[in-house]
Amino acid sequence: VVDLSYSGAIYASVRAAHLGLAVEPEQYTDLIALGREIKWALNESPEAQFADDPRLSGVYGTILWDDLGRHDGGPAQRNITVFADGEVDRSPCGSGTGARVALLADSGDLGSTETLEHRSIVDTEFAARWEPGAARPDGTQTVIPLVTGTAYQTGEHRFMLDPADALGTGFTLR
Repeated sequence: VVDLSYSGAIYASVRAAHLGLAVEPEQYTDLIALGREIKWALNESPEAQFADDPRLSGVYGTILWDDLGRHDGGPAQRNITVFADGEVDRSPCGSGTGARVALLADSGDLGSTETLEHRSIVDTEFAARWEPGAARPDGTQTVIPLVTGTAYQTGEHRFMLDPADALGTGFTLR
């Protein structure tokens, strides 16, 4: 079973055990291969099309997850988020965590007063909960995910524009 949900992008979520795997570093190669395969298999499916804005259509990433049971405040899961062409997030993935929250809220597995303990394959952790969002025009109820965690600055970049660069401000091909 593959579930699709949206949280800034469309994510496919699959329980790793259903594929004979566990979200463990020793299995990352197989997890990445399956994550890529699932993404490309579903990318053009009607369910992965975002009617409000076609630019958001397609599966952005695949979340393979393990159920870690429940902690005092709610469910606990471990995941690997595979995106782009086989890249892996070092965190549980912020928007991916939001996508998991939406699915768990919809299924009733994450109550409005509970917190999801969401770990990555390398044990970084986010805590996430939700509050009700506005209903969509088709009547679908939405949720607003609230994600907390720790972040570290890993780099810095400065853009410069050379006045002699004829294409420095960009170009358009039509």
